[in-house]
Amino acid sequence: MAQEIYCAHSPDSDDAFMFYAMTAGKVRSDMVSIQHTLQDIQSLNRHALDGKYELTAISYHAYPYVADKYTLMASGSSVGDDYGPMLISTKPYTLDEVRGKRVAVPGKMTTAYLTLRLMQPDFEAVVVPFDSIPDAVRSGETEAGLIIHEAQLTYSRGGFYLIEDLGKWWKRTHGLPLPLGANALLRSLPDEVKSECCRLMRESIAYALAHRSEALGYALRYARDMDPATADQFVGMYVNHHTVDCGEDVPKAAQLLLDMGHEAGLIPHRVNLEFVR
Repeated sequence: MAQEIYCAHSPDSDDAFMFYAMTAGKVRSDMVSIQHTLQDIQSLNRHALDGKYELTAISYHAYPYVADKYTLMASGSSVGDDYGPMLISTKPYTLDEVRGKRVAVPGKMTTAYLTLRLMQPDFEAVVVPFDSIPDAVRSGETEAGLIIHEAQLTYSRGGFYLIEDLGKWWKRTHGLPLPLGANALLRSLPDEVKSECCRLMRESIAYALAHRSEALGYALRYARDMDPATADQFVGMYVNHHTVDCGEDVPKAAQLLLDMGHEAGLIPHRVNLEFVR
């Protein structure tokens, strides 16, 4: 009898694209039965603290807090290579001018928040649902906002200024891609179940990349009013060769990011990243 695996991921076009083949039965397993549940990344990070789901998307920043319960999957990472979350405002601030100001952030366990703290340590974080961050900036609730997901492609339509692209800053500073999100498996699962989940994840991503228009058609259901061309661009940014397999650069970059967070006092303890295939 197949073991039921609850798989939690965000309701975003890139995750939908990545999980399409699993959802549509294009990749199958006799060993596990995947049940999907959709939640925003802040909620997923919080639930991971309790080990709620067998397979879950998490922020890389969250890993030190859940490493006792989860191990990372080599497939499924969302990685920005010379692009990533963006700091925006209605005024053309420099990064130094953000010092001490209120910044809307999508959650304090997100990798975007950790990266911003490393880039500019001095600001007042105001946690806002990720899709309401542009509104918080526009209304004056905060002076700046840290945007993730599709707002990275659409912010200029709202008349916002880009203060800094965090992925560009990271690449410029460290010469590495910026690992943002990962998929994780409960450590308590049998090894053969972990391996089977990794196979399904890897094959689901490979199927979507090989059948792009088919998978994109499904992903558009989760594109939050993005037109097909913009959704295709967004999916292409975050579902790529790093997503199929994290290789060497992604673990190296993620380890550096978390070590820097620990050294800066932002993460309470150091962890060694562990990946399963």
